[in-house]
Formats: sequence, structure tokens, C-alpha cells
Amino acid sequence: MKTLYVSDLDGTLLGSNERTSDLTNRTINALVADGMLFSYATARSYITAHKVTRGLNAQIPVIIYNGAFIRDQVSGKILLSSYFEGAEAFAQELFEADVYPLVYAMLPSEKCRAEFQEKIQTGFQERVQEKFSYMPARVNDGMRRFLDMRKGDVRERRVQSREELLEGRIFYFTCIDEREKLAPLYERYRENYHCVFSQEIYTKAWFLEIMPLETSKANAVLRLKEYLGCDRVVAFGDHYNDLDMFQIADEAYAVENAVGELKAAATGVIASNDDDGVARFLLERLKKEKK
Repeated sequence: MKTLYVSDLDGTLLGSNERTSDLTNRTINALVADGMLFSYATARSYITAHKVTRGLNAQIPVIIYNGAFIRDQVSGKILLSSYFEGAEAFAQELFEADVYPLVYAMLPSEKCRAEFQEKIQTGFQERVQEKFSYMPARVNDGMRRFLDMRKGDVRERRVQSREELLEGRIFYFTCIDEREKLAPLYERYRENYHCVFSQEIYTKAWFLEIMPLETSKANAVLRLKEYLGCDRVVAFGDHYNDLDMFQIADEAYAVENAVGELKAAATGVIASNDDDGVARFLLERLKKEKK
């Protein structure tokens, strides 16, 4: 029986220092080399996920942007993508609520080449096409902390108008603001879009992430399971955006530091992210299977 193991990153596979540990890297690399199928499913982009998992060499497709994309790590090819229809009209409602999001979109390659000509590297044109746009005049404290953590990111794009903010094929909105301002929007849109409303575990800022309804870790995991020809899924997570992935998994394990709702939905609870819970679980599972 062929099993796909899928882990969330932040708060699960990553320690509190936002990195995979040497132990986690060594363990998963060795298990993958021995034939285990392992991937991660994260709200992060491929660029930031790749940075924080440096040393992890599992060369199979990974799920990014909460399921908006599945990307092959070897070829760089996008295997699954999900975009908004009618994003401009939806964004106008956010503006009316005085919320100016970070807008993630794929921009035409010629626009990217003109704007970032010196940063294009052979074989990485696809990275340059992916942008997150924002209006500097509308940046609040939470957004500023988010942007400070991404200084030098080639995806960053500053714009001066709402029209520029909404250029390209949009696939993700990230709203960072006060809880009182975002909570009503979450209630308004949760039925028609895939919304994740939570407090960020590092800065404690409130995030409302809005995606097309079909975008989810669960759907992406199912597609990856089919793509790899797997029979079962074992998932690991810590937060609310892992709930849908837990619901479709054959087994689901919450790390000790996970929120209560996820623990309640889990098959079991394992050691925390800072104690390499996922890696230690996988080692124990391998020992049992070899007996």
C-alpha cells in the first residue's frame, strides 16, 4: 500500500525559529531516499517555503498558498493552479470596508521582465512572474512587519493605485488588520470563498486570507495523492487551516502545540514542532513497519 505523508510547515515541521531542524532534515531526507513519499502543504509561497526548509531535499511536488498551487520541485512546473473569477468586483468590497490587501497574482512576463530585468536568472522566469502587490500609502503596522520579513523578495511590487493593485491573474488576497475589522468580512465571505481567519503565530497579527472556494489544502492533497498513485494519506498540522486536510486524511496527527480544535479532529497528538514531532513520528512508524 502506497502512502503519502503531508505536513504543514509553520508550527508543525518548522520550529519556533521558522526553520526545519538538522534532525528533521536528516530524518526526512533519509526516509525519502529509502522510498517514503513526503510532501508539505503550506500557506507560504514556494520562495519563502524553500528558504525555511533549506536542507530538506524531498524532491516531490509541494503544495503552496494553502492549496492554490502544486509545484514540482524538480522541474519547477505548476501542476495545479486556482485563480479568482471576478476578483476586481470582490476587491472593491474590501476597499469599501477600508481594507487594502496584499494581492497575489501572476503578471504578464513582459511586464515582469521590464520591471525586474536585472533579477531574472536562467531557469527561474516563473518566479519573477509571481508577484504580491500592495499600496505603500495603505500599509499598516501588521503589514509592515509582514513586509519587513520579506525584504529583497523578487515578488514584491509596490503600486500607487487600486487599478494597479488588481492587475494580473489574481489567486490570493491577504488582509492584515485589526481583528474587529476583519471578523465581519470573514463572516460575510466564508460561504462563497475559502477563507482562513487566524492570528499569526510569530507576530500575533490578525490575517484574513481569501482564496477561490475550490482552493484548499484538502483538494490539493487529494490531487497530489492521485498524481503520485497513492492509496492513503497521513497528515500533520497545528492550526485551523489544516482542518480540511485532516478531514480527508486516513490518519491525521496534531503536534502538541496545535490548537484545540485540530487536536480534537486528529487521530492522535505527537511531540511539538520544537521537539521534531513529525520526524520522530516518522522514525517510529518506519520501525513498526519493518517489524
